[in-house]
Amino acid sequence: MGSLAAVLRHPDDLYPLLKLKMASRQAEKQIPPEPHWAFCYSMLHKVSRSFALVIQQLGTDLRNAVCIFYLVLRALDTVEDDTSIPTDVKVPILIAFHRHVYDREWHFSCGTKEYKVLMDQFHHVSTAFLELGKGYQDAIEDITKRMGAGMAKFICKEVESIDDYDEYCYYVAGLVGLGLSKLFYASGTEDLAPDSLSNSMGLFLQKTNIIRDYLEDINEIPKCRMFWPREIWSKYVNKLEDLKYEENSDKAVQCLNDMVTNALMHVEDCLNYMSALRDHAIFRFCAIPQIMAIGTLALCYNNIEVFRGVVKMRRGLTAKVIDRTNNMTDVYLAFYDFSNILKPKINKNDPNATKTLSRVEAIQKACMDSGVLNKRKSYIIQSELRHSSTMIVIFFIILAIIFSYLSSTRASK
Repeated sequence: MGSLAAVLRHPDDLYPLLKLKMASRQAEKQIPPEPHWAFCYSMLHKVSRSFALVIQQLGTDLRNAVCIFYLVLRALDTVEDDTSIPTDVKVPILIAFHRHVYDREWHFSCGTKEYKVLMDQFHHVSTAFLELGKGYQDAIEDITKRMGAGMAKFICKEVESIDDYDEYCYYVAGLVGLGLSKLFYASGTEDLAPDSLSNSMGLFLQKTNIIRDYLEDINEIPKCRMFWPREIWSKYVNKLEDLKYEENSDKAVQCLNDMVTNALMHVEDCLNYMSALRDHAIFRFCAIPQIMAIGTLALCYNNIEVFRGVVKMRRGLTAKVIDRTNNMTDVYLAFYDFSNILKPKINKNDPNATKTLSRVEAIQKACMDSGVLNKRKSYIIQSELRHSSTMIVIFFIILAIIFSYLSSTRASK
């Protein structure tokens, strides 16, 4: 019912949603026949449908490498996330994980739902990994080793300072950016991007997730997970979990805005990284998550609902981003428009208002300096501010056809 209401409010979402559904079904049909590859791609669809859809556009060798890279890091992340594993068991597994990918027999039971299946049947991932080209294997092993060591470090260490926060995000996400850049380079389709830009690509996504997932992480059982740096939250409350209580709503929103402002510092690096990409499929693979991130931050900023439930972009707008992101013009338009959604929400009385405004205006200047903003109207602001009467009519015609078909089917029975 919620999806129907969303489409009624935004009827121009309907066509992109239908395209996304059809593309998703087509991607599921393209799962390879070999058992180990079938497991890997089926698992990819289960743990991240949108990611599974986007990587389908990559060339076969690179697609396989990215698929395995993603699953290896998902498995590593599952070990880190499982708060029921004792530290003395968890740390050695994280440190040695890069060696386990070469072992067809290794598995470790942890996690829940589809992640438990991934860990229990990890031998399929190892088998597929061993079929990759050596350049891909070396890149995946290197990043997995560095990430496992970094995760192990922060199992025994709190995120205290902003430097700690950046270091933690580097280990769990910046290294993903570096690894993907290495895979793109190994495929022969892209130059090797500077580490600083690759790192920012990962940090921007990770910081967005950490902000959005506050409530889920703080309520984790048997032990909460705390990634917001003390240097930021201690300015507003005595304990990080205090932010979720209604009596601290004003302070919680101020702290949230501080966190969003911190994440925005990576945007210009991300724009520079994407503007250097040459391959269309790789560009879309990189650009779509970045647009989703700036859109999510625009929704989260100054929004108390971050501490009450889940804040995320509606599915129809996500479908539009996936459908319509094809070049840097689309990226600049999206970043400009989402920053325009965020900008009016900045309260001049917020402790970080000046810094937030400065960062938003720097993003907008980078987009304007591209010289492409006047070449095309954006779908984002339009869809947020007004509805298409034509699409409403089309939507109800489709509903009428479906109702008529169902009625005639029942009558014939």
